[in-house]
Amino acid sequence: MTIRAVVKGVGHYLPERVVPNSEFEKSLDTSDEWIRTRSGIERRHFAAEGETTSDLAVNAARAALKNAGLQPDDIDAIIVATSTPDLTFPSVGTMVQEKLGMTRGYGFDVQAVCAGFIYALTNANALILSGQANRVLVIGAETFSRIMDWTDRATCVLFGDGAGALVLEGEAGDGTSEDRGILASDLNSDGRYRDMLYVDGGVSSTGTTGKLRMQGNALFRQAVEKLTSTAETALTKAGLSHDDIDWIVPHQANIRIIRGTAKKLGLSMDNVIVTVQDHGNTSAASIPLAMSVGVEQGKIKRGDLLVAEAIGGGLAWGAVVLRW
Repeated sequence: MTIRAVVKGVGHYLPERVVPNSEFEKSLDTSDEWIRTRSGIERRHFAAEGETTSDLAVNAARAALKNAGLQPDDIDAIIVATSTPDLTFPSVGTMVQEKLGMTRGYGFDVQAVCAGFIYALTNANALILSGQANRVLVIGAETFSRIMDWTDRATCVLFGDGAGALVLEGEAGDGTSEDRGILASDLNSDGRYRDMLYVDGGVSSTGTTGKLRMQGNALFRQAVEKLTSTAETALTKAGLSHDDIDWIVPHQANIRIIRGTAKKLGLSMDNVIVTVQDHGNTSAASIPLAMSVGVEQGKIKRGDLLVAEAIGGGLAWGAVVLRW
């Protein structure tokens, strides 16, 4: 018998405010066509004034719990992947725990920027396999609109706010690649690439939040290669190949990166869950958001093999192979 971390529920939340590309034409030298051509993004959501990352996270968590048929106190642990917490501390995880009315277990945050949800899933899997938890609520939530430089047309048009969540539960499997649940993962980082994507502020450096800075062209060149490599490594660990994949669920950063990775993996875009046009880049929230939308649209079904992959600041990147 092999214990697997199996998805029991999924959900997401998007702020009410929708911001189309045309809104940026009023203040920037840009256009809807320019943004669509370079990123595939058509619109994104921005959090309302006073609406925080933990607010988004708890709404996604409630949706996932409802989908799983569970109550907050059925959960042993909460992991929140975010780079935009409400406060320096305490963690968003503990804030979500309180807002859910959860009186047991524990919560904490993981910070790996856009790769954060992959890191959080891998940590949740480890907690379940080690017996430290049986049910883990894994959330990706971001309010990147709070760290944008609104004069930088190369970055501020790319990002949005949102949250997605999964409920994972330990379940006995046969120890084969036909088991449901997380089958393999692969994590990587390389701090030499820090300047490609970072925020120019922090508690111990400037004492301010700072703004996002990105070297887009350099990051693009790194992204396709590293995303393809990590996906292939995770598949090999699981004893599977490209032909076994039902869906790639990529980090939703840029449609050109998504297409380039799918091509290198020898897969059609018909096998890729794409939401970047509606949400923009929601960093750690993008993969669980895409999973939830894929289920909602009737694409992702029980037994499907998913490969989720992401790359973000650090650079940090990784992939998870998961049978739904």
